Amino acid sequence: MTKSLVIVESPAKAKTIKKFLGNNYVVKASVGHIIDLPKSKLGIDIENNFNPQYITIRGKGPVLKEIKAEAKKAKKIYLATDPDREGEAISWHLSNALNIQEDIPCRIEFNEITKNAVKNAIKKPRVIDKSLVDAQQARRVLDRLVGYKISPLLWRKMRKGLSAGRVQSVATKIIKDREEEIKSFIPEEYWSLVLKVQTSQKEKFEVKFASDDLGNKDIKSQDEVNRIITLIENKDLTVTVVKESTKKRNPNLPFTTSTLQQEASNKMGFSTKKTMSIAQQLYEGIDLEKEGTVGLITYIRTDSTRLSEEATKGAQQYILDDLGEKYLNQAPKTAGKKNQEIQDAHEAIRPTDVNRHPDSIRASLSKDQYKLYKLIWERFLSSQMTAAVYDTLSIELKVENVTFKVTGSRLNFDGFLRVYSFASVSEELNLPLLKVGDVINILNIIPNQHFTQPPPRYTEASLVKTMEELGIGRPSTYSPTISTILSRGYVEKEGKHLVLTELGALVTEILEEYFTDIIDINFTADFEKSLDNIEEGKEDWRQLIKNFYVFFEKMLIKADEGIEEIDLVEESDEDCDACNAKMLIKYGRYGKFLACSNYPDCTFTKPIVHKIGVKCPKCEDGEIIERKSKKGRTFYGCSEFPKCRFVSWSRPINEKCPDCNSLLTHKINKKSEKIMCTNKECKYTREVNS
Repeated sequence: MTKSLVIVESPAKAKTIKKFLGNNYVVKASVGHIIDLPKSKLGIDIENNFNPQYITIRGKGPVLKEIKAEAKKAKKIYLATDPDREGEAISWHLSNALNIQEDIPCRIEFNEITKNAVKNAIKKPRVIDKSLVDAQQARRVLDRLVGYKISPLLWRKMRKGLSAGRVQSVATKIIKDREEEIKSFIPEEYWSLVLKVQTSQKEKFEVKFASDDLGNKDIKSQDEVNRIITLIENKDLTVTVVKESTKKRNPNLPFTTSTLQQEASNKMGFSTKKTMSIAQQLYEGIDLEKEGTVGLITYIRTDSTRLSEEATKGAQQYILDDLGEKYLNQAPKTAGKKNQEIQDAHEAIRPTDVNRHPDSIRASLSKDQYKLYKLIWERFLSSQMTAAVYDTLSIELKVENVTFKVTGSRLNFDGFLRVYSFASVSEELNLPLLKVGDVINILNIIPNQHFTQPPPRYTEASLVKTMEELGIGRPSTYSPTISTILSRGYVEKEGKHLVLTELGALVTEILEEYFTDIIDINFTADFEKSLDNIEEGKEDWRQLIKNFYVFFEKMLIKADEGIEEIDLVEESDEDCDACNAKMLIKYGRYGKFLACSNYPDCTFTKPIVHKIGVKCPKCEDGEIIERKSKKGRTFYGCSEFPKCRFVSWSRPINEKCPDCNSLLTHKINKKSEKIMCTNKECKYTREVNS
């Protein structure tokens, strides 16, 4: 019996779909793109209306040959690539390679890899959407022109291996702009004033300064705080306002690609690359003990918060059965304010079956798969639940017309917090029962000096959020963009923060001067809107590229004439261990390193060592130096490695423990900075600056 052929991108996806379709179908994987622009040259015929010169990707010949052989035997051919522009382009390339006529309905798509979704899709094939393909071609061609025209210029003027790109260069510029904000930031002094107070019933609590007798809400100097202290000391406070109310905390919308990457980073420390890799596994299919291989979540590249009617009903029934009617939100919020112009082709990221509780399938998941699935499952279910309700109490107190305030809250009804374990919940503050007119004694006056802080460096999560808000890139590009600027050495990670390197600053400065429009945020965002117009059939992709190339070509000529060659090689103070010649500081893919000036006669190289001024506590011969792990995380080790294998994730300091004389380290986490002893048997610890 002649079988039908279904073509998908990945072998994992093929395995899952084959299980649903049975023996009348052959399922083959293209393993991503089979046909694309050549890597070795521009591949765009500029003189011939910017015609892309597609080729079969090197190494993909056997895959295409096998697919063609199966296609000749097939009764029908279904192209089941991912439901987005790139997936549509892959299907278009496959249809051309397999000589499928344009009017033949061969394209199927589904938002989740489940039996129902796949079988329903097979019943409703459509023709290839050429507008979607054109939008992808426009992106591919413009990005190729930018990358393959500017990058060789950087090679000639600076060094080989550098690159520029429409989105990656804007992302690097955003990080550079933040670095400049931090450097130019001038701290401003301000003071806080806290009173420890006591009621007539000996109940103690604290109140905070709200405004002084002149109506000022901020204290900006020591003279001002001293004046207020003089005004209020040795006097009592009087309660002037007691306000009881309730406050609702609404659940968040279900995940988009961006919000999933942000939450996974903030709550679990996942990089965007790690999040998308695990999400892809959950989407394509996991082999469950009782069910076999099944897709656990819906399509992972989306900027929509929309949910299908079927998914919503499933969640509502689950809430009613498991939690009760009081937890069900009859009219949940479906979209945020900024979501009015999103591409709404997909649903939000959600579990394919809400009844598949994370704990029920935990044995079939890796530790990280379980964490991410639990996050997605809880976020989806909680989005259909009622708000959490807090009882709040706000109290104002006055002395000599100086106002102090204190607020307290108590969780009255947990609502969605019953399910969403990743939500941060503020600690309850219990206040005594007070009424207007009560007199409160001041026990202690605590002034504290502070200085305003510069804006924080970007993390992967905050950079993704900023890119989304500015309209730079799309869900599929956030993670690859960050990976690119890290791998190019333009940015490096210090803990969670993204820090601009000297190389990144230098390249961005050149692009800012000569390619201002290309790395302009508005240009990048406007281009994304043009792609949407092409997708909707409102704009011609070749005309868009033509208009762009007119001014881009002028920029290239000006840059080639104006950029002077920059020697990125510096002479160091060190001599070569092999031939005693001077060592040079060079830039490599992973940053700076030392190389012999006698190259190619001498090929000796070694890393640049960052000493921190602390002797190794283990061997006492070496010094502690800063190193980088394969994943880019900073750690500290002995300079005598591998002879001495001392390592520490926390930065050692040049101070011994007062209790056991072991080395102390400076440990930083999300909530605090501590000085801790390296001796595991010693419990010595102190807060920084204590």
